[in-house]
Amino acid sequence: MSSTTTMHENEQPIDADLVRRLLAAQFPEWAELPLQRVDSAGTDNALYQLGDELVVRLPRIDWAISQIEREYRWLPQLAPHLPLPIPVPLALGEPGEGYPWHWSVNRWIEGETATLDRVSDHAQYARDVAEFINTLQQVDATGGPLAGSPNVSRGVPLAERDASTRSALAKLETMSMIDIMAATAIWDSALAAPVWDRPPAWFHGDLQSGNLLATGGRLSAVIDFGCMGVGDPAIDLLPAWTIFTPAARAVFRTAVQTDDATWERGRGVALSFAAGALSYYHETNLGLAGIARYTLDQVLGDHMRRSD
Repeated sequence: MSSTTTMHENEQPIDADLVRRLLAAQFPEWAELPLQRVDSAGTDNALYQLGDELVVRLPRIDWAISQIEREYRWLPQLAPHLPLPIPVPLALGEPGEGYPWHWSVNRWIEGETATLDRVSDHAQYARDVAEFINTLQQVDATGGPLAGSPNVSRGVPLAERDASTRSALAKLETMSMIDIMAATAIWDSALAAPVWDRPPAWFHGDLQSGNLLATGGRLSAVIDFGCMGVGDPAIDLLPAWTIFTPAARAVFRTAVQTDDATWERGRGVALSFAAGALSYYHETNLGLAGIARYTLDQVLGDHMRRSD
């Protein structure tokens, strides 16, 4: 099921006609370019490719409205420091034509979703993702947007995710979708790990395959920084469990510059992300639900291997 399906209560209706009217009113130089909705597993924003070189990005739901302005403010500053292309915002649209929020026009980045079947070397893929994370964390985070509710609580201390995580796990248990004892043990272990006590670091916040692009069988770009911020970088260890196999995860663990406590918190974040996504989107976004199921399998598999 694609992102064209309504996934949220009070979701803002968005269609090509609205996008055309917004462009005509605010950026007429682009209004006549071909327009095509981008099918994705994304949940916060609707995307429309505009011609060959542009993409229009519009929040679908109120909790995502700060993402557009955050990206417009910070991505141009981050881009020169990173080893891979990231989105470049070109214009910030104003509310209008019945649409209540800011929206943006960005450069289109070519590539296909970087699932494991689309990369030629899984170990190299793991190293490339680790290099991106390591480099991002080295960028000066002074004045950066602090983790919290505007970025869907990505990068906050795990204790702030405790209630929502346990609620999602309980819901999955009633649906017979999870081993609740094992999942609870993983979450408790992550909560018990030492907290991040160093200066806040930059993080992307949503590094799953839908936000990574590949060309020629290799990672080529990172997109969708709506959840970015500065805080606990454990959130950016998500690829270890959302994407990689155990073998690639071992390569990633060696390549990424992190300590054991952050790795433990990262496993907990992956569990929290997957439980929340699966319990919320299991019927309305099958692509994201599939990523969540895979993540739970990998996290629980890690737990079983450690218990043996």
